Amino acid sequence: MVSYKHIILASNSPRRRELLSGLDLEYEVKVLPDIEETYPEGLAMEEIPRYIATEKAAAYKDLMTPDDLIITADTVVVLGDEVLGKPVDDDDARRMLRELSGKTHQVMTGVCLMTLEKKRSFTVITDVTFKALTDDEINYYVTKYQPLDKAGAYGIQEWIGYIGVTGLKGSYFNVMGLPVQRIYQELQAF
Repeated sequence: MVSYKHIILASNSPRRRELLSGLDLEYEVKVLPDIEETYPEGLAMEEIPRYIATEKAAAYKDLMTPDDLIITADTVVVLGDEVLGKPVDDDDARRMLRELSGKTHQVMTGVCLMTLEKKRSFTVITDVTFKALTDDEINYYVTKYQPLDKAGAYGIQEWIGYIGVTGLKGSYFNVMGLPVQRIYQELQAF
């Protein structure tokens, strides 16, 4: 359904690999070390993950061949006017989960598809609602699941998602870190 000679997923995330594999595409994982994930101040919230994904893709430009199509992504959790990235430690993870407790937030994933000739980037936004989480639930999740590698300090596909998510508007897979429905659509049109 989608044919490219050589697709490269530029991500260490096991969730992104699992999701891209679900599209039945052949691809290779290639990750460059130390790509900066910063963004200019004043950028609109929905532009942040797209900007970072595009910057990640640009880091691969000199290493690409004419047959390569690279896929990069970045996910952020937004609550009001605060961007919740990956927590720095367990206390930060607990703080983030307390902030998300009983509220609706947005998960925004920016994706960049790039060949040597063209580039397409986009952001997918999903609204996620959590029930009011108890301190015991938050402590259990942080201790057992160590969500330090996850934006907003949670994985929807883990225990906290099972017991805590009461509403979802948009792509579930986007919340996991890769909006595969939209990627499939964009690859067909690319």
